[in-house]
Amino acid sequence: MGGAVNVRFIEEGPVINATVTPFCIDRYEVTNAQFAQFVKATGYVTVAERPLSAKDFPDLPNEQLLPGSLVFELVKEDTQPVSLSSWWHWTIGANWQHPLGANSTIKGKSDYPVVHIAYEDAVAYAQWRGKSLPTEAQWEYAARGGLVGATYTWGDRYSPKKANTWQGNFPFFNSKADGYEGLAPVGTFPPNGYGLYDMAGNVWELTSDWFSPGHSHKSNQINPTGPTKAESFDPNKPTEKLLHVIKGGSYLCSPNYCSRYRPAARESQTPDTGTSHIGFRLVKNLINHQDKNEV
Repeated sequence: MGGAVNVRFIEEGPVINATVTPFCIDRYEVTNAQFAQFVKATGYVTVAERPLSAKDFPDLPNEQLLPGSLVFELVKEDTQPVSLSSWWHWTIGANWQHPLGANSTIKGKSDYPVVHIAYEDAVAYAQWRGKSLPTEAQWEYAARGGLVGATYTWGDRYSPKKANTWQGNFPFFNSKADGYEGLAPVGTFPPNGYGLYDMAGNVWELTSDWFSPGHSHKSNQINPTGPTKAESFDPNKPTEKLLHVIKGGSYLCSPNYCSRYRPAARESQTPDTGTSHIGFRLVKNLINHQDKNEV
């Protein structure tokens, strides 16, 4: 696990050895069609479809407590200064069925990855399927596809034809050299050595692990899952929210800005927030059967 000595981001190091016992993992990211089946069967309402709590967000005006989520928007080239708030916008009415806002739709996109999924949404879906979110170690093992130490899921040279990533000057212009400006249907790009699709790019994928900088605590462990929730809590920063590890990068990752479309790359996400570029896939441990979406 982890990045090489010349890691691009410090939280990727150090390189460690860890062991995972046998598991099955979905070939594809969970799609809109699959999530719609879950909602139809259970009546589940996602976090993005619920109003925010005035108790949890006392400084927000009432109109900003309406259900919504974070949506990416291109930034005008003359925008100064350029920051996360330049391209991430809280959008009322944005959710898994309306990924770009209330007037958008997933009609005709049943095979696209579902987005605007908060951690508890993914866990609820996983429990319904009798599966679980992967640990970071499971996810990274699967993403490497048998290529030990390779930079990407396919080898050591970046290619816009291997994954749905951003080409151009992020966040101003995407040349769509890979054929897509935003999300792509699952399975559009070539699989890795284990037959898994979109382990790089398209959407970031949730894992079950709580986030901490680096992962030396997982060294030489079997099925590492740490740190614990308590260990992730910083008593010196009690107002900061705990974070989960996300892996794989997304269609917004570019060579000039993020470049996290690599197995070793990792980022963090608050459990109570979904965005237009985070999805998930599931695993099942020690099973005696496989379905067509698992390897």
